[in-house]
Amino acid sequence: MSVPRWETDFGAEGGLFRRLRAAAGADWAGYTWHPFVRALSDGSLSLKGFQTYLIQDYLFLIHFARAKALAVVKGESIQAMRDKAAAVLAILDETKLHLKYCAEWGLSEADVIATPESAETVSYTRWVLDRGLHGDILDLEIALIPCTVGYGEVALRILADPARKVAGNVYQSWINTYGATDYQAMARAAAARIDALGESHGGEARFAKLAADFAEAARLEQRFWQQGLDAGGGIVGNG
Repeated sequence: MSVPRWETDFGAEGGLFRRLRAAAGADWAGYTWHPFVRALSDGSLSLKGFQTYLIQDYLFLIHFARAKALAVVKGESIQAMRDKAAAVLAILDETKLHLKYCAEWGLSEADVIATPESAETVSYTRWVLDRGLHGDILDLEIALIPCTVGYGEVALRILADPARKVAGNVYQSWINTYGATDYQAMARAAAARIDALGESHGGEARFAKLAADFAEAARLEQRFWQQGLDAGGGIVGNG
């Protein structure tokens, strides 16, 4: 039996990322193959559920940029600081693109910006910032990595899903974004950085705490998906 790509594409064998992913077990699987994800794959997610997700994802991106800015402060080298500064600018640019994408789904910029953060968004983003403020660069990046690499794995899982709706899936543009070559390359690079930080920042000695944080991020990601399902009344189709 062949091994799925998402088992081998991200991180090196024996490296910190794969060890954390394996340790997360059901929490990681529950995130990367959540009912929300499966509904994106087969096209059965309600429009309202997807719109709710899109709005909260925009609000999430704002805090993701703040966390990346904190990574500039926590960076272990001048090159790391440059890389993280570039990442901040990229995410801020992404917020503009996200608003344009929301408009394609019937959500005006004014509506998106006026929407308050949900409890799920607040709990996830503030937890990430807390881990960064109270820890070092490895603590912060462990809190961030499930989002970056997880979305890459989600796309690979969807693309391999035998139940996937290929023709006429209204969510195909979202799937294409995270399945794209450039996003997949970014996710692989992010996993490789975790492996490198594990070597330079004592990942082995800190593994138990890092694994607990990684699993917590996966659980917070699950709740982030779930709010979309709840808002849309579950999986009820594309209407």
